[in-house]
Amino acid sequence: MKRCLLKALITFFVLCTTGWSASPAVAAKDLRMSTTTSTENSGLLKYLLPAFETKCGCKVRVISVGTGKALELGKNGDVDVVLVHARPAEDKFVAEGHGVNRRDVMYNDFILVGPQSDPLRLRGTKYVIAAFKTLGEGKAKFISRGDNSGTDQMEKNYWKQAGVEPKGAWFISAGLGMSEVLTMAGELRGYTLSDRATYGAYRAKTGLDILVQGDPKMFNPYGVIAVNPKKYPDINYQGAMDFINWMTSDEGQKMIAEFKVNGEQLFYPSAKKAQ
Repeated sequence: MKRCLLKALITFFVLCTTGWSASPAVAAKDLRMSTTTSTENSGLLKYLLPAFETKCGCKVRVISVGTGKALELGKNGDVDVVLVHARPAEDKFVAEGHGVNRRDVMYNDFILVGPQSDPLRLRGTKYVIAAFKTLGEGKAKFISRGDNSGTDQMEKNYWKQAGVEPKGAWFISAGLGMSEVLTMAGELRGYTLSDRATYGAYRAKTGLDILVQGDPKMFNPYGVIAVNPKKYPDINYQGAMDFINWMTSDEGQKMIAEFKVNGEQLFYPSAKKAQ
């Protein structure tokens, strides 16, 4: 009896000091991602992330903000990976050493939307810069995001190309996300620039129509970038790369292509070789 008790105590001591090999594996580290509001508002992330989380055995913690703020979170090492849509800003982010392994992941387009009455008669016109010149005459309200998002950066580029300095009572810089700006434009019967995905998710709530679309200048590519582990050694770089590889894999790209809202495809896969 004493010998059996002694043997049990020795076994217990060994397990406590060396670990029990039969115990469950340590859970994968959660992934922190900053991303643009369009991926969140459209419902794309709610659709995509469960499939990735099942594979990685982890949880993706999403911070949904404008592209400018999303990249800033990456610069500060507050996230592990960023998913955004402002190619010049993305290239600068990588060139300055904040991010690595940028990959194309998907695209859609920008659209100019406005009230069904369309007082400026922009409906069906083909060129976004010409439309912005008309908007710049100040005969109808324009609601700007004003938040340094990818959409806001593109809007500023359109004003510059149109030779317009937007100011006055007709121009409202909201400092809000896309869904809030679409709602405001609907309430004020004004115009705004939107990404197609967020508009598709909120169209029924705003009463706004698509008026200008299809101009090549309205192309809207999305990129995914890992935060540089040499700058922030404690980030979850392995998790970031697992996510990037999954998003650009056949499975991830197929899921992006199959995501629809009210029967409409909102994002188109575009993954290619690492850059």
